[in-house]
Amino acid sequence: MSHNAFDLSGKVAIVTGASRGLGQQFGRALAAAGADLVITSRNPEDMTDFVAEIEAGGRRAVPLALDLRDESSITQFASAAIAAYGKIDILVNNAGCNVRKPALEVTWDDWNLVLDTNLRGTFFVAQAIGRHMVERGYGRIINIGSVTSVMGYAGLAPYCASRGGVKQLTMSLADDWGRHGVTVNCLAPGWFRTEQNKVLYENEQWVDYLKDRIPLRRPGQPGDLAGSVVFLASDASEYITGQTLLVDGGISTGATKATLDDV
Repeated sequence: MSHNAFDLSGKVAIVTGASRGLGQQFGRALAAAGADLVITSRNPEDMTDFVAEIEAGGRRAVPLALDLRDESSITQFASAAIAAYGKIDILVNNAGCNVRKPALEVTWDDWNLVLDTNLRGTFFVAQAIGRHMVERGYGRIINIGSVTSVMGYAGLAPYCASRGGVKQLTMSLADDWGRHGVTVNCLAPGWFRTEQNKVLYENEQWVDYLKDRIPLRRPGQPGDLAGSVVFLASDASEYITGQTLLVDGGISTGATKATLDDV
């Protein structure tokens, strides 16, 4: 390649769920690579400091309200995002939620909350922005999954179901829209500390247990996702679609001790 294929200068990227955590890390990485941003939260005021941070780095950031469980909110957000810049090149479908309970305690409403947000919401945001990308003949959609897209964990039944669905949805959309120049991939983080799971990381015994199962012997750090999201958003990945990229330190290998020397 005669140019920097990872350069996102002149590109516009949406990052949903950018009021905290991994959403902000994705936004920082894309802005550092040259992209201007549309960032979303149910309450845009929660992103005031993040907008200032991105703008201090020389990029633009437009904060918009988005509730993934509200069809009209998705429609309004999509129209406002496209109007803000006149185009959208990249969508990072990050917003989501979790309910952490033993399977026998999961309620009907728990299930609907997680699946309606993580799976249905991901689809309809992708559809709303994908329609614009198909018309333009260009787009990069990155659905954020999880190591639970490929592995099951006790206490996370609705979440695992939703993230497994995101992986399958990604392949379907890739097949639908590839002919229109739109790639669709799934970025699946492993165990990263977030607001949703921070209580686990306050337990040193649990952290030691987790590290023992990860071949790289540590949980993920925020910067571990930067290169992957930029790669999937950039021209460097133009012939990659329908794939799930696990950034998990190797925990999805199974991390089972097979010899006594490992114990």
